[in-house]
Amino acid sequence: MFGRIREDIQNVFARDPAARSVLEVLFLYPGLHAIWMHRVAHWFWKHHLKFLGRAVSHFSRAVTGIEIHPGAKIGRRVFIDHGMGVVVGETTEIGDDVLMYTGVVLGGTSLEKKKRHPTIGDNVVIGTGAIVLGAITVGNGARIGAGSVVVRRVPRGATMVGIPARMMEAHSPQAVIDLEHGKLPDPLRRVLDAMVKQQRKLEERIEALEKELKEEREFARKLS
Repeated sequence: MFGRIREDIQNVFARDPAARSVLEVLFLYPGLHAIWMHRVAHWFWKHHLKFLGRAVSHFSRAVTGIEIHPGAKIGRRVFIDHGMGVVVGETTEIGDDVLMYTGVVLGGTSLEKKKRHPTIGDNVVIGTGAIVLGAITVGNGARIGAGSVVVRRVPRGATMVGIPARMMEAHSPQAVIDLEHGKLPDPLRRVLDAMVKQQRKLEERIEALEKELKEEREFARKLS
């Protein structure tokens, strides 16, 4: 147990440059507190003490602003940065070394009592306000941009942006420490850039045709 706690503290220092001291991390990081309380709630849940599990989860939500259902499965070194508003549903499964920012929702799309929440692979980064819905899989090393809404399976190493989210690029599904939101591709800008490029080509073609027509008229005038 103490080994896991030490690992969690070291993970905070690795993921957040604002962390100054162990004391600060122990008492002032709600994302870490939510993970710790979830482990207690999940233990109760697995041992058929459902009410106690929900009670611990409810207390954690009141204290941290992060709602994690006690039935959710969470791996090691998961870090919730500025976690207010994060929601993790009952059948969610989260791998190791996952980074989530504030406002992330891992939600369900069915009322049936079955697997209805996402499965998040290892080394995944989920940006601020992103929503992942349904029993879909987010592959290892994927990145989900801020404000994106993911409703379909995400391949390994993919970068997903937009509503609904579309894959903008693929990269090696290795460990990713942070998410450079400003460097993620903008799908709308890509479309606009393509339109501008095509318009320039058409303008150049029109200029070339006008030049040819002018030269032909000049040649015809000289002949006459």
